[in-house]
Amino acid sequence: MTLPACGSSNGSPTAAGGAAGSVSAGTGGDSSVGGAGGGSQLVGSFQLKLVAATDQGDATTNLLGKVYDGPTPVTTIWERPQVDGPCTLTTPRVPFCNVACGGSSACVEDDVCLPYPTAHGVGTVTVSGVNTVDGTSSFTMTPIANNYQPSVGLSYPPFAEGDPVTVAAAGDFFPKFSLNSSGIAPLELTSTELTLKDGQELGLTWTKSAAGKSTVHVKLDISHHGGSRGQIECDADDSGSLKISAPLVSKLLALGVAGYPTVIVTRRSIGSTTISAGRVELVVSSVVERSIAIDGLSSCTKTKDCPADKTCQSDLTCK
Repeated sequence: MTLPACGSSNGSPTAAGGAAGSVSAGTGGDSSVGGAGGGSQLVGSFQLKLVAATDQGDATTNLLGKVYDGPTPVTTIWERPQVDGPCTLTTPRVPFCNVACGGSSACVEDDVCLPYPTAHGVGTVTVSGVNTVDGTSSFTMTPIANNYQPSVGLSYPPFAEGDPVTVAAAGDFFPKFSLNSSGIAPLELTSTELTLKDGQELGLTWTKSAAGKSTVHVKLDISHHGGSRGQIECDADDSGSLKISAPLVSKLLALGVAGYPTVIVTRRSIGSTTISAGRVELVVSSVVERSIAIDGLSSCTKTKDCPADKTCQSDLTCK
């Protein structure tokens, strides 16, 4: 079954596996945090994504880069972490500002507003170690509205696992910089019939990395279509398997569910550097999203998807 599209993209930098407009507290994660300038805060990224083939299209390789002069405000804070092994359960908190922040900034903590940053060009960007459909392994990108995208088609996959990948910016608004990462194999999730049950762990398996230069990020959010009440995120070695503990699964289920729950598994290799505004990343990734079955949950997009005695609710569940 095709899952309903969800989420949004506003062009702002986000950590791999994360989402614009949210940040995890206490998970060691990342990202576009709600503070002022500098340090390790994420201000830009070059996202090189391997997109597997679907019924609607062939496999593709996409590349998009953008660099800002500050961190992107986040409007949802994931906090009260409960850690179990490589996985963390967090719940959302939306900060409140008594005085409206206005259209050019956002509320990032109670009564704290942070301006939205501005994207800037970083000069001509040279990408090396990525094969094009024309047979070359190096090409340049020039900005269009401060967005960087290749003007040539990219192979799939565009490199061998473990091969070096480099993005070098000649410099413009910011001085020149270079980012180094490595090629990855497309992620193949071997888990089937994924089911969440109270008191039982959830096991995930995949074809492990042969090069040992990548990691795996897992995001389990079973209520996002109804306004997320909690999520589990895991950062693990690319060893081929991961278990999310029964206590974390039970706590997540207790927070509530909505229609079409999924788990998102991302293989990634990340390189970064620091410029005056903060951290810029080169993220090479391959993402697989799978449906999650939950006893008693029927998902729907319209009432005709439901049993005769039930109707489709706004959270995409039959009740």
